[in-house]
Amino acid sequence: MKNIMKEAIRDEKGAALALALVLLVVGGLILTPLLGLMSTGLMAGQAYERHTDRLYAADAGVEDAIWRIQTNSLTFDGGNHSYPKPLTVNGRNVTVEIYRYDWDPTCGENFTYQILSTSTSTDGGNTTIDAHLSVSYLDLSNLLDNAIVSDTHISIKNGVHVTGNVTSGGTVDDKSGVNGTITQYAELDWPTADDLSAWYLEYVKNETAYDSDTIDLAGFDKDLEPVYRAGELTIKNSGSNNATLKLTGTLYITGDTTICYGTSQNNDMTLDLNGQTIFVASNSTGSGKEALKIGDKCTIVGSGCIIAVGDVYFAPKGDVGSETDFVLVMSVEGTTTLQPSGTFYGCIAGNLCVDVKSGKDATIIYTAPEGKGINIPWGAGDIDKLPPVTGMRIESWEIN
Repeated sequence: MKNIMKEAIRDEKGAALALALVLLVVGGLILTPLLGLMSTGLMAGQAYERHTDRLYAADAGVEDAIWRIQTNSLTFDGGNHSYPKPLTVNGRNVTVEIYRYDWDPTCGENFTYQILSTSTSTDGGNTTIDAHLSVSYLDLSNLLDNAIVSDTHISIKNGVHVTGNVTSGGTVDDKSGVNGTITQYAELDWPTADDLSAWYLEYVKNETAYDSDTIDLAGFDKDLEPVYRAGELTIKNSGSNNATLKLTGTLYITGDTTICYGTSQNNDMTLDLNGQTIFVASNSTGSGKEALKIGDKCTIVGSGCIIAVGDVYFAPKGDVGSETDFVLVMSVEGTTTLQPSGTFYGCIAGNLCVDVKSGKDATIIYTAPEGKGINIPWGAGDIDKLPPVTGMRIESWEIN
């Protein structure tokens, strides 16, 4: 038995070598294509990584362009804008071009922008993103088609004569009779306080802050240049002569404002709007606590805008404007209370309510704002100075 076992073991000598040679041959056969596959995969991964980096860099260029469009920080020449120098994103140069297509009324008063953002890597490869955007801008023209407009409620007392359309996002309580169309529960695109504030702040951002809380005419006519007032402001005439305050720029006030209101020192004065705007950023509300109050010794002439974020009490002397003028009186977030003592020409607007009280010869006549030279956001129709962006939609986004 022992001899048989020894003989069997001697017969298996060299078997391991044969197996090793077989494995070596098989390994030699698959090693070369395996290394080629690994090399190809590595190069493909590197190429994919380079492409991904270029894509991310080009996408960053598009995002930067969108931010510049949203903030109106671009200057266009002949409909296109090129960045003054390429951007650098993750060590890659990104060239951005922006093209703006003319306003088309069929597109809802939007501009269409084309953004071409090209990222180039050191190997000479490049990736381009071609994006098209539809952008809408703050536009008050739909509100200014009315003699009276509110997002919530309108109340017209007896003895008030209204000629023009009256439109409310809620109800209308008309006790007088309107010579025009009354529309209730309308869909209104009401502006925000932030958007309007940004629009008018742009006109005074370079002005030195007005350090006094009072502008006193003291019986002398005065031309008022653009003013930024951080705080409350009182405008009055303490002199014995009627004096005129003529606006030659935007008047922007952050605090509660009174014009010829509520003091025995106030004598008659004339406020010449001269196509300009008074914007009061205060959001004060409540009877006696209105953001803007204009009293009955103030006569208002010329076209222009009188706007406050909070409540407005408006009771000037005699007629406001004329048949050839347009005056907008507006509360962006509160109530506009009007107590006329003559004929008002233009548009009365209030978010929560427009309350038109009875008064002597109380008449409101709508006049069109076009061609009056007033300073107000007109949407994309005025490309010289675009108002704040209110909406943006990506129409297409292609990678080349």
